[in-house]
Amino acid sequence: GGGLKGFGSVSTKTSSQVELDRSKEASAFYDYMESSGAGDNLSRCALGYFPLGEGTGGDNNDDDKLRGVTALKPVKKGDAIIRIPYEMAINLGQEGADPTIPAVALLRDYCETLLSSEQGGKTTMGDSSSSGRICYYRMLPPFRGDDCMGSTDFFSDAALAELQAPLIVEETLKRREKVNQRFQLDISTAEDFPTWIDGSPITEDHLLWATWLITSRVLTVQGSAEEGKSYRLLIPFLDMCNHDRSSSHVLTGRAVPGGELKVMAGCAVKEGDAIDICYGGGMAGNDRFIQDYGFLDSGNDSVAYTMVAQQILGKRRIVEGVGAGRFMSEPDRQKTMEELNRTTIEEDTQLLESSATADPAIAASIRYRLGVKRALSQLSKV
Repeated sequence: GGGLKGFGSVSTKTSSQVELDRSKEASAFYDYMESSGAGDNLSRCALGYFPLGEGTGGDNNDDDKLRGVTALKPVKKGDAIIRIPYEMAINLGQEGADPTIPAVALLRDYCETLLSSEQGGKTTMGDSSSSGRICYYRMLPPFRGDDCMGSTDFFSDAALAELQAPLIVEETLKRREKVNQRFQLDISTAEDFPTWIDGSPITEDHLLWATWLITSRVLTVQGSAEEGKSYRLLIPFLDMCNHDRSSSHVLTGRAVPGGELKVMAGCAVKEGDAIDICYGGGMAGNDRFIQDYGFLDSGNDSVAYTMVAQQILGKRRIVEGVGAGRFMSEPDRQKTMEELNRTTIEEDTQLLESSATADPAIAASIRYRLGVKRALSQLSKV
């Protein structure tokens, strides 16, 4: 296949921090991009591994690396950094409030596509593009991998309790209940539902993972202007951009045949820069990020914690989830403060440094509540 154009051209000076992804899976994915009319992207950018905390919005202290998109050469402000033909996107139907519906469709196609790659069989979404989808699906965060386990959807009861955030716990349990109902309705009784990719039966946890993929990766894109409808799309490569609240890059495009889905440069891009976008339109705080994505954003003067603190103080509306669009009710604010007051900033700081936080989910919960407490303390000084 047509390898990655300009692959070796990233100079060590600008991007000694970035290690390009030269894996077999990435190489097959690049070939898929080439054959789908998206090969020109590979002269501008590629997948690479960034140290956590480097332009990733990550709240992690170890030497882990995070995969993301990196620039292979300078891009002028206003030019397209990434452009993906609409035909490459996976359209999971019209926008709606319930992510478990497209999750069932995604889970079915994921299993059928990857099983058929083993058996040379057929898939429901049409065969012409299934070999490409195999390459793309192999790049998605794996079931029970670190990415999905960072979301509260996968936290133990003990880890949820450590958040000291009653509304997050309430929403997480509601989400699990929704997944349970959808599983009973559409999967457990469906005789034609495929097995998991290793041949074992599909479980509720598999659907929970697929629902997390929808919540964390799907973009809502408008269809044609005449039609006036919006669609949920998985957009290969573009969905591998990480979060940075200060990113000025713009997502644009429509879900129409012949259309393109693009990331336009909101500022001049240098070779070796991370190509990040702002998740949640700049409106989401860490209460959303830990549920919907599985990370905490500690960058930009901890604004993602300040947003949560403002909600608790009744100074900012809840963006989505329990009480969306409204200010937090007095009883909810009281309940949340009571929880947060169970431990002090000093105690939380000590806990994080102790071996009590060997469980990554418990460590994330303590980091979350500590960030919120610090933000509340800052706001009380204003």
